[in-house]
Amino acid sequence: MAEPQVEVRRSKRRRQTVSAYRDGDKIVVLLPARMSRAEEKRWVADMLSRLQRSETRRRSPARESDEALVRRCRELAARYLDGRAEPSGVRWVAPMRTRWASCTPSEGTIRVSRRLRDVPGWVLDYVLVHELAHLLVPGHGADFWKWVRRYPKTERAIGYLEGLSAAAHLDLGLDADED
Repeated sequence: MAEPQVEVRRSKRRRQTVSAYRDGDKIVVLLPARMSRAEEKRWVADMLSRLQRSETRRRSPARESDEALVRRCRELAARYLDGRAEPSGVRWVAPMRTRWASCTPSEGTIRVSRRLRDVPGWVLDYVLVHELAHLLVPGHGADFWKWVRRYPKTERAIGYLEGLSAAAHLDLGLDADED
């Protein structure tokens, strides 16, 4: 794997703190101006490591395979849906044009768009809980949302997906008939 492009920015106002963030394909490291080149080298390596660990923690292991997706669905159903939602199949599919994921309750199957492979784990978990809830309640009525809102990051994940859709100029939702 290639080393990421790193941009170091020094600030005279910054006295002690060092921070880093990803800006597209590059990583920006912010340092105090007085820091030596040797300290800079050490801090850049440390911040790259910290950023990688942070990004790895946020990603869901479910993104690795269909089998991992099924395992994650079982965990989420047990935790948030009283173990009542049991899909017959869950799989990653090519990016969908109008949805992040879909469920066919009559068959018990769930399809998840590959567009979601790189979202934070809590967002993917929301999508999976949403689709699992359709195995209990097919539509988007009050009973359905009672199940979905058992997932504590529901509103936050909805906002994330709306922002992602807007930023990418997509018109994606979880289901065609979403409220």
